[in-house]
Amino acid sequence: MVEVDQRGRRRAQGALETQVLTALHTAGGPVTAGWVRERLAADLAYTTVMTVLARLLAKDAVTRRREGRSCLWTPAADGAGLAALKMRRVLDGEQDRQAVLASFITTLPKDDEQLLRRLLRDADGED
Repeated sequence: MVEVDQRGRRRAQGALETQVLTALHTAGGPVTAGWVRERLAADLAYTTVMTVLARLLAKDAVTRRREGRSCLWTPAADGAGLAALKMRRVLDGEQDRQAVLASFITTLPKDDEQLLRRLLRDADGED
């Protein structure tokens, strides 16, 4: 889905989610959707912020709790965590996980492949 701002300009897919997560990370604690909106673009509708927060909640990237008539939002994942959630969702949607992972690894630049191998070795050593 391509997001469009109120001036008709296209946003990169997920760019608004990243901006919302960044705002939440700067908050230092739970905040309202109104607080998030104030830190983003002035032309952004409150309902747009709520939609993005709801999407992030569905992705387990944020948490919310009721306080009075409002909800307070907190990040559960940073930008890297959100990217990892997206990658996992794509992988979960494929029937042949092995083929997808094998294809992914073979298309990585050499430095990234070495980093991934090191991370896997480190994670294996934790068990």
